[in-house]
Amino acid sequence: MTLLPDTGKGVLRIGCGAGFSGDRWDAAVPVVRTLRAAGGPAVLMFETLAERTLALAQLRRRLDPDAGWEPSLERFVAPVLRDCVEAGIPIVGNFGAANPRGAARRLQQLAASLGLPALRVAVVEGDDLLAALPAERMNGIVPGPLRGKSLVSANAYLGAGAIAEALRARAQVVVTGRVADPSLALGPMLAHFGWAEDDWDRLACGTMAGHLLECGAQVTGGYFADPGVKDVPDVANAGFPIVEMHADGGFVVTKAAGTGGCVDRRTVTEQLLYEIHDPAAYLTPDVVADIGDAELAEDGADRIRVSGVRGRPRPASFKATLCYEGGWLAEGEISYAGPNAAARARLAGDIVCQRLGQLGLGHLALRADLIGVASVLADDGGRWWRHQDLLPRDDVRLRIAAASAVKDEAETVTREVLALYTCGPAGGGGVRTQVTPRLASDSCLVPREWLQPTWGFAQ
Repeated sequence: MTLLPDTGKGVLRIGCGAGFSGDRWDAAVPVVRTLRAAGGPAVLMFETLAERTLALAQLRRRLDPDAGWEPSLERFVAPVLRDCVEAGIPIVGNFGAANPRGAARRLQQLAASLGLPALRVAVVEGDDLLAALPAERMNGIVPGPLRGKSLVSANAYLGAGAIAEALRARAQVVVTGRVADPSLALGPMLAHFGWAEDDWDRLACGTMAGHLLECGAQVTGGYFADPGVKDVPDVANAGFPIVEMHADGGFVVTKAAGTGGCVDRRTVTEQLLYEIHDPAAYLTPDVVADIGDAELAEDGADRIRVSGVRGRPRPASFKATLCYEGGWLAEGEISYAGPNAAARARLAGDIVCQRLGQLGLGHLALRADLIGVASVLADDGGRWWRHQDLLPRDDVRLRIAAASAVKDEAETVTREVLALYTCGPAGGGGVRTQVTPRLASDSCLVPREWLQPTWGFAQ
């Protein structure tokens, strides 16, 4: 097996090693084992970024210029790096976050610690709008309500082009910041098959293959599982997905050999529709994909063949996500147990609300969740929990939350929850409080011609 040859034919296998930053560190091991056993060209991708993840990375980089990349980078890559290098399996990951070059340096250090020769690590850049655009252009695209706010991060979703170029140049690892999640898989396909950048149908097929890969075990039964409704075998050991892509754009979704979970029409259908606003127009930086006529067919055990995906020209703009400082979040929890527990918990919420009003903080929107009664479907204004008949419960945990632009106000909220210990009602215990800075986000569009994605080998 060698690093991606541009053959324009054959099968390219792409395996997913992570679907988000908090994913299992060992998930890639059986994926790489399966790729090696299959032979032929293959790629391992890691998807570790979310909007909040990237903003947190920018905050870490403010404190330490060498930080800002995925904190679990080494834990994700170390178990499989030697196998990938020996087998010629390139690794593509957006674990560069706010500092792709810092991630590249850490990968070289990791390789050295494993006794491997220096890696050919390519870095894709150009997504950071605060670095790429002059102030007047940034001001022109920032949504009106955000103007004047302190931006933590502003990043465009780049496409697959630079990834493909780096792989054609025989990169062993490609590190990106913010790119569209499916582009992590489409880039290797462009490099291997030599698809034209306006071959919209094939680009759409590759994009949807990447979309099925990007969330890891969601497509192999993990997030799909619902006991007694949608049973999944050995879901605790659900394998991560692998796509077998063909030159014509047809592909099969399967999973790592010898693992739990399942791949069937149901799991693939759910993931295919995941986060899709319009099935006829899934907008990405590479193509507008249309899955309206997509067909799924069984192709053996844990194998689903996908066909019928169509594509149209890509949008004229990149989408960008802007994260900004959003004040402070106050949270406090306390438990009530025994007879009339739910009523006592609601009284505790009322007490905190009244006290905040007396202290001049009645303007804060207070959320009270009665965990065990309602903690998801309630409302931030606190209307639900005041007007519902409470079911008898033997134990309830009350969670109070409020947001404020002022840290002292947030700390006052948690102080009032703490005071419930002795100020009543009866039987409260197990208080836990915290005040944390909030991050808020919004989106905008950036004219494509304003950005010039670049790549280069890290020194």
